Amino acid sequence: MSSSKQVVLTENAPKPIPVLSQAIIHNGVVYCSGQTGTDPKTMQLVEGDIQARTRQILENLKAVVEAAGSGMEHALKVNVFLTDMANFAAVNEIYGQYFPDPKPVRTCVAVHQLPLGTDVEIEMSAIVPN
Repeated sequence: MSSSKQVVLTENAPKPIPVLSQAIIHNGVVYCSGQTGTDPKTMQLVEGDIQARTRQILENLKAVVEAAGSGMEHALKVNVFLTDMANFAAVNEIYGQYFPDPKPVRTCVAVHQLPLGTDVEIEMSAIVPN
């Protein structure tokens, strides 16, 4: 295992803004930046409800961790940010489809606002298996 940082960048997830990376691998763990429900082809938020944006977020994260040599089954920690906790159950319906058992540990917090005016953002870290 290397102690240096390795940048992860894939065209299958939205291009990061200049002040951050899609993800960084360090000591066998990939740390992903928060994702919004942005379509990587159009760079626009997907239309529809919070479930549509949650699905796009998780597809974006899946693309990033796969580019890092990992997968959703290796997720360790997930942080979910919602602008309204009334959406907790709707997000969980989609979220549960992406993570096999054992589920990663998770925090979900309500925030005042999120980038692009979205209602959900998710970040995660995962093991990069040898």
